[in-house]
Amino acid sequence: MGRMISSIAKHKQAEKVLATRRRRTLGASGTRLSYPTLKGMGDLARLLKESWSLVEENRDKVAGYFYARIFLAHPNVRDLFPVHMDVQRARLLGAIVTAVQTLEDPERFDQYLRGLGRDHRKFHVEPGHYEVVGGALIEALRHFAGDQWAIEYEQAWADAYAVIAAKMLAGAEADTNPPYWHAEVVAHERRSSDIAVFTVLPLQPLEFRAGQYLSMECPRYQPRLWRTYSPANAPRRDNTLEFHARAVGAGWVSSALVRRLKVGDMVRLAAPMGTMTLDRRSTRDTVFVAGGTGLAPIKSLLEELTRYNRTRWVHVFFGARNRDDLYDLAELNRLAARYPWLSVVTACSDDPTFGGEQGNICDVVARFGPWNEHDFFVSGSGPMVKATLKTLAELQVPPIRIKYDSFSEMS
Repeated sequence: MGRMISSIAKHKQAEKVLATRRRRTLGASGTRLSYPTLKGMGDLARLLKESWSLVEENRDKVAGYFYARIFLAHPNVRDLFPVHMDVQRARLLGAIVTAVQTLEDPERFDQYLRGLGRDHRKFHVEPGHYEVVGGALIEALRHFAGDQWAIEYEQAWADAYAVIAAKMLAGAEADTNPPYWHAEVVAHERRSSDIAVFTVLPLQPLEFRAGQYLSMECPRYQPRLWRTYSPANAPRRDNTLEFHARAVGAGWVSSALVRRLKVGDMVRLAAPMGTMTLDRRSTRDTVFVAGGTGLAPIKSLLEELTRYNRTRWVHVFFGARNRDDLYDLAELNRLAARYPWLSVVTACSDDPTFGGEQGNICDVVARFGPWNEHDFFVSGSGPMVKATLKTLAELQVPPIRIKYDSFSEMS
């Protein structure tokens, strides 16, 4: 009984702290008064990571409880989210973990959250929704941490979330673009049983940089489900964007893009994000490492290089499971024949009859080189990118010269 009373008292004390934190950020009308600032950054980061470790094993349950609290208390918010919530839960936790892990890197932290705020405009998120989400998040963490939850953790998450919300709101408010662009499919080609290359034409100009990615929705087939894809071209005068998609087993959107999308259909595109872009000031030779449809942003960067490069050698390593998955090899070979500074190496990890390199693409990269004086760009699935970064570390390539982009297999 005494333990129950103590738990209730702790809960009430935590609620008072949360209410205080909200009042500091929000006025009586709910309008944001000022941006909070982070003090004691190291302490805050420690408390966040420490408390997250208490619930990390139950991350899926935390996310499910979090959404349940939001939808029960605010049913009208449900329409902002997709019908199928399985992948959305994973994306929420990924965003939270990324935000927490970048807390001690102010520049990256600020850039990530402002971009996230711009991107969330596609959901028609309003300032009041941030308070709803913050309250539900802390309640979910408290619930699954149980008796190990402490008032210091409550305060740390309230402080951190206030900063996260403020930066996301600032990013959204500073964006003068529409929340999303409507675009018409003008070409669609199946390159294999599960890969398609398609081109869209936005109804309004959409500015982006080669190497960036953006969220896409296919409202005719999978409404309110957004997935990230990278354009496979640099900005063009006709404003068209080319995309590469692979249909995966649990991929609601990717399957629709590959198997159902057709010319004349409309898609929606959200604001561009990402920093895997070229530095024109660099004079170092460049290595691109692509796995599967991770080739898309690499082709975008290559197209930009064809417009100005005269002095940098460029090496492309393109890996896939089998020769059918080397779906854009003809175009890469055409570029290599046209530009003497470009070389292309292909590899298959599960096709003994393939005449090129054999093995995982990261191992193939290691057979060439040395690479410690080159700029690297890596794009592919999460495991592929992780393996490649490990290989580059073993080859003593400085991390500052590596940019990468990984995508989910559940898209």
